[in-house]
Amino acid sequence: MSKGTEIDLGLRETLDDLFSTQEDRNNAKRTFLRDIPVTEIADFPDHPFKVRMDEDMENLVESVKTRGVLSPVLVRPMEDGGYQMVSGHRRKRASEIAGLETLPCIVRELNDDEAIILMVESNLQRERVLPSERAFAYKMKLEAMKRPGQRTDLGAVKKVP
Repeated sequence: MSKGTEIDLGLRETLDDLFSTQEDRNNAKRTFLRDIPVTEIADFPDHPFKVRMDEDMENLVESVKTRGVLSPVLVRPMEDGGYQMVSGHRRKRASEIAGLETLPCIVRELNDDEAIILMVESNLQRERVLPSERAFAYKMKLEAMKRPGQRTDLGAVKKVP
């Protein structure tokens, strides 16, 4: 059997499990805190919350210049080696304006639906969210929650005899 066939049959993952320690497997699932270059962090696609250059952003930029980023942003690793922003678009933009090269990041493995749900929940806590942003965000979250295999508690209500 050729090496390519073994990979196609999913044996590579089995061999990786055989030759890795439990600590390695646990670390692969953990959340890490790292400083990541701002240029390696892509924005979340179709992010419903706009980053505005208003008085609040000007204050955030000044704070970042003076004290740095006090709360890490949440990113997820992407297959291409970069990262995708889940929560913290305003802090990222303030860091770029302030001239910071890196950003403190919580790196967490998330699938698309988990990332959407966390992105929406973290941004809806802000004080100033436009009704249109809120509506689009709730729509994204609902669609993520309704996808087959992700949530089982959203189906039709069963009648009790």
